[in-house]
Amino acid sequence: MKIVVIGGSGLIGSRVVTKLREQKHEAVDASPKSGVNSVTGEGLAEAMKGASVVVDVSNAPSWDDAAVMEFFETSTHNLLSHEATAGIKHHVALSVVGSERMLESGYFRAKIAQENLIKASAIPHSIVRATQFFEFVKAIADYSTEGSKVRLPHVFFQPIAADDVAGAVSQVALGQPIHGTVEIEGPERSYLDEIVRKAWRQARIRARLSLTRTATITASR
Repeated sequence: MKIVVIGGSGLIGSRVVTKLREQKHEAVDASPKSGVNSVTGEGLAEAMKGASVVVDVSNAPSWDDAAVMEFFETSTHNLLSHEATAGIKHHVALSVVGSERMLESGYFRAKIAQENLIKASAIPHSIVRATQFFEFVKAIADYSTEGSKVRLPHVFFQPIAADDVAGAVSQVALGQPIHGTVEIEGPERSYLDEIVRKAWRQARIRARLSLTRTATITASR
């Protein structure tokens, strides 16, 4: 089966492509690096020829409120339009658990807009919502660093490994359309500051942090 993976060169997309190919499917890495751009529409028609499924795991290049909304709306419109023309039988999209509860963020407003466009389309669909990726812990800690301290909220966090997300997305893509949403989450539910502290101790993020060995992690309660 031919499956087009939008964002196929990214963190999740590259893993989805690999997993599908391991199962002997024709997985197409459709990303700007391979000449396919879901925002401009470049290469979409050619990529979708003969395909049955489109998997969208692309992500916005900017977190600016206006830019991220424009990305997801434009990209999703283009994908659904080309899918209708190509006769795609299943549209699979990756989203985020709890997006509807975080609408103060422009990013999550854009993800909800993306989901709504998919649901309103005539293309059979499945939306896979995942908790935050464990691989993002480094970036979260780096972003939260002030001098020699990492300031993080004392909130529940249940990260999931990118490889597990890719496995779930691949499984959904190979099945029948859900016509709805499925949620996946990591195995460990703990506090964000505690997870970062644990990961830091295990040296998983030390190389990415500009901190001294005496740096401390402080929870904002």
